[in-house]
Amino acid sequence: MRKLLSLRHWSHVFTRIFRLLAAKEVRLRDKLLYIVPVLLYWVLPDVLPYLPIDDIAVTMLAAEWYTRYMERKYDRLLR
Repeated sequence: MRKLLSLRHWSHVFTRIFRLLAAKEVRLRDKLLYIVPVLLYWVLPDVLPYLPIDDIAVTMLAAEWYTRYMERKYDRLLR
């Protein structure tokens, strides 16, 4: 829980996100796996009006999941 509240942790997560999204080795389909759901949640918040989760929280949780998943998938390519 402390890690989720740490600014240092989130700065590393978003640095890794930008590195993954800019990497030529990561397929476009894999990049869209993060971008599309987050953008849809930001643009269409009224579709799910009873979800008490803020847009920023969804983006941060998706970023955490995405970086872990993609770094495991592209471990050899990104070193």
